[in-house]
Amino acid sequence: MDTANTLLLICGLLLVISILASVLSNRLGAPILLTFLIIGMLAGTDGIIGLDFDDPDMAFFIGSTALVIILFDGGMRTNPQRFRVALWPAISLATVGVALTCTLVACAAVFWFGLPWPAALLIGAILSSTDAAAVFGIFQSQGLQIKERVGATLEIESGTNDPMAVILTLTMTAAVASGRFDVWYLMLAEVIWQLVGGLLFGWLGGRLFIIAARKLPLSFTFFPLLAVASAVLVFATTATLQGSGFLAVYLMGFVIGNARLPQLVHILHVQDGLAWLAQITMFLILGLLVTPSHLLEYLPVALGIAFALIFVARPIAVLISLLPFSFPWREQVFMSWVGLRGAVPIILALFPWLSGVEQQELYFDIAFVVVMVSLLIQGWTIAPLARWLNLEVPKRPQPQQRMPLSSVPSKEALEVWLYRIDKDSPACDHSWSELKLTAPATFVGLVRDGEWIQPETKPVVEEGDDLLVAATARDIDEVSRILASGGRGLKVNDKGFFGDFSLRGDLTFTELSSVYPLGNVDDTLMGKMLKDYFTEKFHRRVVIGDMITVGDVVLTVREIDELGEVKSLGIKAKE
Repeated sequence: MDTANTLLLICGLLLVISILASVLSNRLGAPILLTFLIIGMLAGTDGIIGLDFDDPDMAFFIGSTALVIILFDGGMRTNPQRFRVALWPAISLATVGVALTCTLVACAAVFWFGLPWPAALLIGAILSSTDAAAVFGIFQSQGLQIKERVGATLEIESGTNDPMAVILTLTMTAAVASGRFDVWYLMLAEVIWQLVGGLLFGWLGGRLFIIAARKLPLSFTFFPLLAVASAVLVFATTATLQGSGFLAVYLMGFVIGNARLPQLVHILHVQDGLAWLAQITMFLILGLLVTPSHLLEYLPVALGIAFALIFVARPIAVLISLLPFSFPWREQVFMSWVGLRGAVPIILALFPWLSGVEQQELYFDIAFVVVMVSLLIQGWTIAPLARWLNLEVPKRPQPQQRMPLSSVPSKEALEVWLYRIDKDSPACDHSWSELKLTAPATFVGLVRDGEWIQPETKPVVEEGDDLLVAATARDIDEVSRILASGGRGLKVNDKGFFGDFSLRGDLTFTELSSVYPLGNVDDTLMGKMLKDYFTEKFHRRVVIGDMITVGDVVLTVREIDELGEVKSLGIKAKE
């Protein structure tokens, strides 16, 4: 009994310290996951508490379970619109990029440190996966929103390259353990089946969950639990059949997240907390598992490989993988630098350990040091680099709170949204009848000084009010444009970003030049519409924030329609 109480005390203490430490981490601009990792190390064998944790099987079990939850959550939050602008570049990075990263890291390990090729390739496979949770955790903590094309590419890449890295690591571990590399065709067949199996079982799992969610008379409180349990079940089933379980849960999450289920908001609310708990637990356990004094033995090799990965392998892999897609150089530079390594390489480094490969400490210690270096060097510089490269865009307005009406049978997901009104909201100092919404919405009333003012009284909306609106989930952007704080000008720097004037995308350059001096412009452009010129320049992957300099002006995309074409642009003088 005393042992159980002590264990619970230590677990609770570590979780509380980790969560409180995240506040300091955000203020310092440090990667929050680095904080969790350091706290785990401080509690470990060489740390302050001195916990003796040396159980790779338990660490692998906890880490794998945490990854299932994280990837499932990431899949549900991936919008299909992001696939439109970033699917194939992301797939290229997750396949060609992973293979190139693995190969280039292996070359550095062989030619710089004299490691044998099998061990070097296994190290390359372990380190080939990026960590979206680390990257977007930094964006969220610093209130940073980058261009959709870049963010979507990084998000989808990190969701799909984890399974690729797992497949490579498993294959290379088996080859190193057996000493057989001559049956390459069997290895290739295994890789193909893992991909096919992951896609197949992920899609089936997602569709079965959707059918269950629409048919089962469960209370909405059970659906988040059913979703997580189903994800774990799909992962285990796929892995048992030698498919990629991680790819399966990511695809399952994507299928569920884009099915417009009325229970989805509840699932995402619970998943948000579970995903953070999974990340904290995973990094704490991995921090506990490492013995810092043992890292010194392989420190020179680990630092050299970290240098090769960050400054050579990742940039070359990004450059070659994105060649067919004509990404602007600023975006390529940023994606080259944002190849952040997180918990996945450390978990993958447990494969050789659990498989009894010789020099098993080599793989784990190198992976741990590389992750630490990546989080320290790249993690601390991501946000400043995004701003320096001008990849930050103003945030889209959103309600402060979303409340789904899951018990109401409807073809569309009905919700009630709460908007906190301030002086920047277009609704401020207007009655509901004066607001011209471009999407259907019903005014439910407002809360002022703790009292509900019903819509029948036709109140004038004032600063400090909480305005309640009922609408369908698909219209959230259109409604928020008018009601959310910042809808009048998303942020103070909106005019500085987009310019003082807004233009329709179907204007021609001739029409524009009649009201705004463009300077020296090629005559062949004059008959073109602005939206067509952007489509031509960005190869049909136009996103908000894309800029083109024409003569003496800069045109910046403000809005995109449902077809992916430019709906409106901002214009400002070239600096």
